[in-house]
Amino acid sequence: MLILELIWKIGWWRERRGVGLRQKTAANSTKRALVTGGSGVIGSSICKLLAARGFHVLVHANTRQEQAQQLAQTIIEEGGGAEPICFDVADRTACAAALEPVVQSQPVQLIVHNAGIHDDVPLAGMSGEQWDKVLDVSLNGFYNVVRPLLLHMIGTRWGRIIGMSSVTAILGNRGQVNYAAAKAGLHGAIRALAVEVASRGITANVVAPGIIHSDMASKFSEEQISQLVPMGRAGRAEEVAAVVAFLASEEAGYVSGQIIGVNGAMS
Repeated sequence: MLILELIWKIGWWRERRGVGLRQKTAANSTKRALVTGGSGVIGSSICKLLAARGFHVLVHANTRQEQAQQLAQTIIEEGGGAEPICFDVADRTACAAALEPVVQSQPVQLIVHNAGIHDDVPLAGMSGEQWDKVLDVSLNGFYNVVRPLLLHMIGTRWGRIIGMSSVTAILGNRGQVNYAAAKAGLHGAIRALAVEVASRGITANVVAPGIIHSDMASKFSEEQISQLVPMGRAGRAEEVAAVVAFLASEEAGYVSGQIIGVNGAMS
């Protein structure tokens, strides 16, 4: 009798626990998205489109905190859900401290690692600091952000992880050995992670833009762009965001471990 009573109590507890989890899920039906580097040209387009698709967007910034706050406010005024979040992705301790309170309230189910910096110089003249700081943001930053969020995402059995790369990681470019290494390393990390989380309802992909209208692309003249890009023009941030939004959708649930170029046929 004691054994039967124990079995019944265990079954009752599991059922109550299941109801509690379902109630919590229903209460938090809007999925949360974190976009690192969300205050830049491409990042802000991604944030706006994800919010329009129903995500509650955490707009990340480090030095551009005011821009992140303004973007979050704009999204809210347009009927979406957003809030700014500020920390240095290169600082592992700061990442953990900023993200732990976030996941305690609700898991983040979409991560777009868009943060990245340039410090261009030929390798022969590149300092160790120039090498390290570029890798710290794009590659180490990926680990610093994804690692604290991943187990919570796995627990929901649904997730999307998207790393923002560059055509430079595919083709190479003079003066960008550090940047190409950081982004190519991101490719390998995403592909391996895609295998690790495939059975958990989570996909992981890379979006690799080419020359996109932004501050970074301002160094290219129209003539240079027409020579470099078979389509003869620079891309728009909205075109990049559209690919990210697709990968974040239910329809992209079988797309994983891929590197998707948005570069006007450059590669």
